[in-house]
Amino acid sequence: MRGDFLGADGRLLPEVQAFARETAQAHALPLDGVEALLAEARYDATAARLMAPPARTGRIRRAWTSYRQRHVDAVRIREGVSFWQAHRAALDRASARTGVPPSIIVAIIGIETVYGRYTGDHRVLDTLATLGFRYPDPNRPERQAMFREQLADLIVLDHRGELDARVVEGSFAGAMGLPQFMPGSLMRYAADGDGDGRVDLAGNTEDAIASVAAFLQAHGWVRGVPVFAPVALPADAVRRAQDGLKPETDWAALRAAGARALPGGGTAWQAQPLGVIDLRDEIRGTHEVRCATPNFFAITHYNRSYFYAASVADLAHEIADRIGYGDPNRLDGPGARAAAGRLPRG
Repeated sequence: MRGDFLGADGRLLPEVQAFARETAQAHALPLDGVEALLAEARYDATAARLMAPPARTGRIRRAWTSYRQRHVDAVRIREGVSFWQAHRAALDRASARTGVPPSIIVAIIGIETVYGRYTGDHRVLDTLATLGFRYPDPNRPERQAMFREQLADLIVLDHRGELDARVVEGSFAGAMGLPQFMPGSLMRYAADGDGDGRVDLAGNTEDAIASVAAFLQAHGWVRGVPVFAPVALPADAVRRAQDGLKPETDWAALRAAGARALPGGGTAWQAQPLGVIDLRDEIRGTHEVRCATPNFFAITHYNRSYFYAASVADLAHEIADRIGYGDPNRLDGPGARAAAGRLPRG
């Protein structure tokens, strides 16, 4: 099968050929193998359409309430309980090793794929080539560059025999398996959860669980600290809200501004850098302001959205509450409920 990134002469388009040379040289791969793989890539019109900027004019208004309702829903809560019960041993092992509570691992897999129900049916080679060479928004060259980097990682994984790039499927953005790892994350953070010597994020739940935990640990997860600190923030807290991906304040500064610690949740979080985040609903005109720990920001490495990270924490709490796992007033045990993050807040 010949692909859609070829010229009339049957050779790779110049831009694609240059990428093939750069990838082969950077990763010490045989050039002919890289070229052969890219020659089979097909243009994925659906991926391009779904990645295209919205046709509407004006800025899209942020709506936390609607976002939360879509992600912290009855199906994910119910199936999350079943998933936890079915894989309790693997979750406890991953939690003990990394400090990431089972509730957080379960919540991420639930939000990403509803526990494997929706992992995507796009060939990853096609989506990454499409978005890497024909990204539908010319104003986002950094996005196109990112997808090319992921395509290079996919080619490396194929060369190593860790996947078959000609058949592996994923989302319209190239994310794969239960935890929806991009090729770069699969290469750098995926873990062998069952010790069989290979990683399979699509068919091996233990590998998926171990990989989510390993990813968060690598991105700064702090054992024994909640996602949201048990803090009553001062009345003007929304004025102090940040929008970056690193915490910008600390407990001493917040306390001096009038914040007070609430009972429960321990005190380990007080030694950590903190962030004040505003979960804004511009449609309803509301603000939900929370005090975020480094574990909140660890989740934003999975998805840069504050809404996403807060939904993970809230879903984790809802599932853990139904499991009855852990003492809500302790944070030192694997999977303590408070570590899921939805504690009282100002």
